Amino acid sequence: MSVKPRLRLGRSVGRRFLFEWAGVGCAGLAVALLAVVWHWTAGADHLVYDRFLAARAHPVSSDIVIVEIDNASVAALGRWPWPRSVHARLVDQLAKAGAAAVVYDVLFTEPSDDDARFAQALAARPTYLPILLTPEDEAGHRQAVLPVAPLAQAVAGLGHINLEVDSDGIVRSVALFEGDAHQRWPQLMVPVWRAVRQGQVVLADGAPKGMRGPDLTRAGGPGGEARFLIPFSPAAQTYRKVSFDDVLEGRVPPEVLRGHVVLVGVTASGLYDRFATPLSGTLGPLPGVYIHANILDTLLSGTAIEPASTLWCVLATLVPLALVLAGLLVLSPWRALLLSAALGAASFVASAALLYGARVWLSPVPAVVVLLVVYPVWSWRRLEMTMAYLRKELRQLADEPYLLPEASSAGREYGGDALAQQMALMAQAAQRLQDMRRFVWDSLDSVPEPILVADLRGLVLIANHAARESFARLGIGTAEGRPMADVFGGFTLVKPIDPSPEAATFAHAHWPAPLDPARDEYAALMERGLEVRSGDGSDYLLRYARCTNAQGQAVGWIAGLVDVTALHDAERQRENALRLLSHDMRSPQASIVALVETERERGTLDTAPVRDVMDRIERYARRALTLADDFVQLARAESQVYALEPTSLAELVIDASDEVWPQAHAKRIQIETVFEDDQMGWISADRSLMTRALVNILNNAVKYSPPDTRIVCTIGGAAPTAQHVVCSIRDEGYGIDPADQAKLFEPFRRFHAGQRPEVTGVGLGMAFVKTVVTRHGGDVEVESEPGRGTTLTLSLPALDVPA
Repeated sequence: MSVKPRLRLGRSVGRRFLFEWAGVGCAGLAVALLAVVWHWTAGADHLVYDRFLAARAHPVSSDIVIVEIDNASVAALGRWPWPRSVHARLVDQLAKAGAAAVVYDVLFTEPSDDDARFAQALAARPTYLPILLTPEDEAGHRQAVLPVAPLAQAVAGLGHINLEVDSDGIVRSVALFEGDAHQRWPQLMVPVWRAVRQGQVVLADGAPKGMRGPDLTRAGGPGGEARFLIPFSPAAQTYRKVSFDDVLEGRVPPEVLRGHVVLVGVTASGLYDRFATPLSGTLGPLPGVYIHANILDTLLSGTAIEPASTLWCVLATLVPLALVLAGLLVLSPWRALLLSAALGAASFVASAALLYGARVWLSPVPAVVVLLVVYPVWSWRRLEMTMAYLRKELRQLADEPYLLPEASSAGREYGGDALAQQMALMAQAAQRLQDMRRFVWDSLDSVPEPILVADLRGLVLIANHAARESFARLGIGTAEGRPMADVFGGFTLVKPIDPSPEAATFAHAHWPAPLDPARDEYAALMERGLEVRSGDGSDYLLRYARCTNAQGQAVGWIAGLVDVTALHDAERQRENALRLLSHDMRSPQASIVALVETERERGTLDTAPVRDVMDRIERYARRALTLADDFVQLARAESQVYALEPTSLAELVIDASDEVWPQAHAKRIQIETVFEDDQMGWISADRSLMTRALVNILNNAVKYSPPDTRIVCTIGGAAPTAQHVVCSIRDEGYGIDPADQAKLFEPFRRFHAGQRPEVTGVGLGMAFVKTVVTRHGGDVEVESEPGRGTTLTLSLPALDVPA
């Protein structure tokens, strides 16, 4: 179909087509902006993001250990909150075990009598305590609820533990810096991460490699939050964990804690420090200490997920929109649907690749929503436009005169609503189509030869009356609904109509594959035709022809089967006549020669007159025998089917040389064979006929050459193209006048008869050579000069044969 709608639908319809297309494109652009800029698809974005995270797990850091304030610890140590002295004892145990750093996810905002003791324990190791940021007041200010002063002064760093939830109540991201216009606080894990980077906190496995995520070293400036998405995974709560009470009582081996960052937090079920995460459907609500562990793990490993900017989101949505709009212009509805589905799938794949590979979250939902909106809207508008176009065309068709013979011309009234009018017009068009089909079928059925009509795949749709009768007689059965290769599969290939030997070799080598019209490589062969033979011995000419529509496009095939049995019978009678003529001509002459030789051996030809008469009789009889042989061989070379096979032209030349050697030896003529570039000259040929043709050439070269000369046969000389094999036969004979060279290959043409009466012949040998070489798809040329010899050059199609 043409890309330009005006060419295929007309100017007015094409203009409306473009307007409709532009309107659908504007609608898709509006949906894209609403989905990306105004976040209309935020819920679906979150859902897809959560599914992507759940689909891929990654291992957690071995440098993080969680000390859980769990149910067992509460049962052992009593009601929460515990005295600061208990926490001091825990920090002492952690310091004694060699923990690299201690991070508390517990607020200590109220003074206690044990603060000094706890502060002393906190100062022994790099320790980090949380602060809580209050919501903004009316003036936009936020208050930081700090730990009590002794504790705040003893720790290595402070940070906020605010976790913001999305509109659906799920924690997906974290702001590494929060506050107001006057002061900003880092997230609790940021000071820990910086201490590790700067070597203030030494881990057991050494400092981690440089980050591959956002550059957090420059974050925290005025107005900057450095927010990123936390890469939760199904392994989000599989960090090494120990119970608070076990550490306190010394039941945890020191190597479990040595050189690791220890996070202390509440996991007891009654303390309600739990949050919903993207994996809550699988893991349930996650304690806050585990969320902070995931944040620290993300900072240490550099696996933070960065949300794509709004500009990139818009571009990622507009690219599929542009592609689908381009496809809607040129593709069919089914292919446009496939394109839309493919673009939607590609959006998901690209989003997953960016998330897993580049750690960038670019939601595919806006692009998919745009595709889901654009394709149905376009389909609706195109259907409406098509219906309007069909109404117009059907009405024009109804107003046109009906041209079939004996067709009714009674008019019709189209009333009622629009649908009823459309149905009436369609009914009339259907009736006219049925009448036309009947007319075409009757015309096809009246053809006296078998005709089949098939689709592009070769499946028979129609068989005329002659085809049904012929197939019933041949036992083929019903042709409709069967592939043409199956219908004609019982026929035997006789020969292709194409006279070239390559076509015959190709057809026989691949038979019965050429019967399948869906195979383009055999289309030219079948359009020229084949001679085939049925099981009862009848011969047919089978030929395919393409069916095309008004635009010239191929829509099917027509197969014609013509009975040529009578023609072949006539050819066989001709062969029999030639055979009979050859026998009747040869037998008397052979008897005469035998009788003369018998009488000569008996010695009855003593007198010179009698001997002279008998020699003349023998000479004339032998000439008649040669004439009969040459005439029959020429007739067969012109008409018989060649038995082609891979053959070396060099071997044929050697065989012909051996056959002519006695005559050459009698005149002391030397026959030489030269192979240029070690070529054997592989061709596809009838060995018998080609050998006889070479024998004729060599015989002429011997007869028309003086004694003590040479004949040189060269194989592999310069060919017109690389696909030909050349054989040149050059003698040192009497040569041919330029005026006679054009008549060399005409039957019954002889030269030098007056100058060389001792040379016998009937003038059919070179006609035979020309016929054989031409039917092999080759060519023969002659170069000669009186007194300087003659060169005959044979050029034959080469055959690629493995060595």
